[in-house]
Amino acid sequence: MLPMDQKTDPTTSPGSPAVAPVIDLNADLGEGFGRWRLTDDEALLSSVTSANVACGFHAGDPATMRRVCELAAERGVRIGAQVSYRDLAGFGRRAMDVPSGELAAEVAYQIGALEVFARAAGAAVTYVKPHGALYNRTVRDAAQAAAVAEGVRLAGAAAGRALPVLGLPGSELHAAAAEAGLPCVEEAFADRGYQPDGTLVPRSERDAVLTEPDQVVKRSIRLARDGEVTAADGRTIAVRARSLCVHGDTPDAARLARRVREELAAAGVGVRAFA
Repeated sequence: MLPMDQKTDPTTSPGSPAVAPVIDLNADLGEGFGRWRLTDDEALLSSVTSANVACGFHAGDPATMRRVCELAAERGVRIGAQVSYRDLAGFGRRAMDVPSGELAAEVAYQIGALEVFARAAGAAVTYVKPHGALYNRTVRDAAQAAAVAEGVRLAGAAAGRALPVLGLPGSELHAAAAEAGLPCVEEAFADRGYQPDGTLVPRSERDAVLTEPDQVVKRSIRLARDGEVTAADGRTIAVRARSLCVHGDTPDAARLARRVREELAAAGVGVRAFA
């Protein structure tokens, strides 16, 4: 990870006039399988500007992917491929060791599957975000990060465009994406605990997930407007981000996402897609 202890204003540069901050609001959608549905996709799509759609490896199936793409296209929400380790039983949150070539192919495969349904809905996949264990692994693991970046590059080449990679600032994933010539989009989390180095508190630890609405709203505004957050040890750290995530599988996620968007607007923060 890059140093995260220097505060940075994400809305201004030296000598330039202050401008209103703008941030994207994303959530994980399509996280169901068959008759089982974890996320309230329709309600979330009324609040978010970018939808991280499960591509079948940690959740999601063809019918779900098609439905979410159609809903997102109707509402002008950008469609992103949320790629994962092949782990339906563990919801993509179990540590796995996948050979680099195999992982790159699986990432490209997932993006390509979602692209079919996005195109059928009159839209397209506009970015890629890893999920769960893959997201966390590629923060520090250069080899796995390079494999993900290669998969994104392959899928983008087939589609004729370079797909942006949404991820944690300073991560190995973003280093690998930049090396592969892919745009990088920094992400912050409204409802996750942070460690002092800017990484996320593991879900196995206390206070990894924040569910108290007022706390999540205040954190969202601070991240968007000031580019900073309070880490688990009480230290203030810089988190420069262009997109803010509210997890779709947290309790009452749709209502929370709606409130976050409303409160961001009330605080003078513009909310619009980065893609």
